[in-house]
Amino acid sequence: MQLGGGCPSRSSPPPEAAASSLDPVRASKPIEFEQARAAVLECAAPLGIERVALREALGRHLAEDAVAAEPVPADDNSAMDGFAVRAEDTLGARAEAPVALRLVGESRAGFPARDSLGAGESIAISTGAVVPAGADAVVRVEVARVEDGRVLVAEEVDTGRDVRRAGEDIRPGEAVLGAGTRLGPAELGVLASLGATRVACPRRPRVHVLTSGDELLAPGEKMRPGGVRNSNAYSVPALVERAAAEAVVAGPVADELAATRTAIEAALDSDVVVICGGVSVGEHDHVKQALAELGVEQSFWGVALKPGKPTWFGTRGSTLVFGLPGNPVSAMVTFVLLVRPALVALAGGRPESPRMTARLARDYEKRPGRTHAARCRLELGEDGWLAHPFERQGSHVLTSMVGADCLALLPTASGPLRAGDRVEVELLGRE
Repeated sequence: MQLGGGCPSRSSPPPEAAASSLDPVRASKPIEFEQARAAVLECAAPLGIERVALREALGRHLAEDAVAAEPVPADDNSAMDGFAVRAEDTLGARAEAPVALRLVGESRAGFPARDSLGAGESIAISTGAVVPAGADAVVRVEVARVEDGRVLVAEEVDTGRDVRRAGEDIRPGEAVLGAGTRLGPAELGVLASLGATRVACPRRPRVHVLTSGDELLAPGEKMRPGGVRNSNAYSVPALVERAAAEAVVAGPVADELAATRTAIEAALDSDVVVICGGVSVGEHDHVKQALAELGVEQSFWGVALKPGKPTWFGTRGSTLVFGLPGNPVSAMVTFVLLVRPALVALAGGRPESPRMTARLARDYEKRPGRTHAARCRLELGEDGWLAHPFERQGSHVLTSMVGADCLALLPTASGPLRAGDRVEVELLGRE
């Protein structure tokens, strides 16, 4: 059932207003998956900015451009161990008739030579050391030798040979990394090379994860008839952490309205609330009613997606609330497709999910009516990427997520697909 469109008002509506969103008269067919994602992202604005120590910024997103104040490298320096020379002094040098240059000093990494280089002179130089004034090339140590205070150069070199120029990597005033860039190891290294000790980043979203169901048992609990291990309490918070957000885990919540309302009310001070289970139409599914009573305004309920049809989304104030299906695969798939992009946007990143196309490696049976998110393994074939759908695609088969490289997004209107058909796939990151 779809209700409304776009992001509802960010102010808290009175409970009776939210409750009216459950009016079955207003029900309609499920919202399309891409439309659902757009509605979610319309509500996901970057959070407040904080300055983060560089060593703590891995996985965060920049809130502003990183602009260089100084060149990198700061000076002309040597790319090799050898001897700094004037290129013109090596003219005619060869193995059988080396050119002799006076050795007048040394330039080490961190300890530049004090004197400039004159005609007929050379200075020993280490990799990374500053090229002394007057020198314009480096003779590699392999083609020279020292005898009696002289360097015998056995190879002619051109101007600029093995010299790294100041600013060759980064020029002063250059915007090296743009706002929204996700900070990985290379990005942290670049920021360090700019002299940054702290960086401005949007705050990490705080995500409260609730699991709902009388049947749920912790991994260490004794199994009982009808019991189900609470895998969502581990897989979903792990997805939160992988999205560089902060997970707060609560539950499981009993299938009772008062308990459900109390648990959700305690979670609503977070940036995002993710509730697994209790959002369908069963007699013991109380999440939607509890949300309505707490003034959470519904944006949509029901997505034309398999797995994941009974997905719910709404807001109260600035808090985003997701009601995900309880089946473990459905919870993971809807998180990846709808919640993860929102967390990236809240953290100041670019929420576009990585996609590509591939050819199906085998037939896939499908009926029109819903987009299918088929778990697949990717393989590089002679003609490009092949997507191998796993045999078991049931929403309860959590092992279908193990080893999955991507979700093949098979359009709502399509029927059965055949081996060789080209499909769009959304990559599952494994950072």
